[in-house]
Amino acid sequence: MSADVRQVADGTYLVHGGHTNWVILTDGDAATLVDTGYPGDRRALLDSLAAVGSSPEAVAAVLVTHAHNDHLGSAEYLRAAHGTPVLLHEAEVPHARRDFLQQVSVGTVLRNAWRPGVLPWMVHVLRTGGTEQHPVTAPAAFPAAGALDLPGRPVPVHTPGHTDGHCVYHLPDAGVVISGDALVSGHALSRTEGPQLLPDLFHHDRAGALASLDVVAALEGDVLLPGHGPVHRGPVKDAADLARERAF
Repeated sequence: MSADVRQVADGTYLVHGGHTNWVILTDGDAATLVDTGYPGDRRALLDSLAAVGSSPEAVAAVLVTHAHNDHLGSAEYLRAAHGTPVLLHEAEVPHARRDFLQQVSVGTVLRNAWRPGVLPWMVHVLRTGGTEQHPVTAPAAFPAAGALDLPGRPVPVHTPGHTDGHCVYHLPDAGVVISGDALVSGHALSRTEGPQLLPDLFHHDRAGALASLDVVAALEGDVLLPGHGPVHRGPVKDAADLARERAF
């Protein structure tokens, strides 16, 4: 699979992988990588770095929105092969190590196999290594509150619910919110297009995910880069409000 790289702002790129997105923030050839797709997306991930004039060696850090297999896929590879720091919210660090797993089980997916789109999605998940576990050996919590000293100057914002340590990343100067799975614009199992929560079976704590929409709504921005679906343009508050309406 080739990388589908879309520039959405200066030095800011949304990459569509196999049903999952990641984001590259650049400063010269240096880069911050937010999420890494499925394990099977690795070639596309490396190609996407080359497409924006960067390289694995130039990635200053991997920031992880949350430690599900479709976002964590190549984080340990980059850490082990290139010494790249892997940073998450402190509550997500043990999840990345796989001290525990807050992810939909195979059994739950199978019980939902009758739903439209589930079987093709399951085949894709298997083909891209989505049931494999690639724990990060030495993940680290963010070193301090506020903007990180990395390309893009992203600001982590804790948005628990999808997982306990889920974070979105705010780029206040660019008006961009990298929302991970706290707020998406589409999914293979969704019949809805535009801002929405993921289907209920994917959330560790659905009530918490709903509450975190208020946190997202409070962030200034008009470009939303979700973990699933296309870029969404328009006030982030309106997107979060619409997702909340659709959740009921």
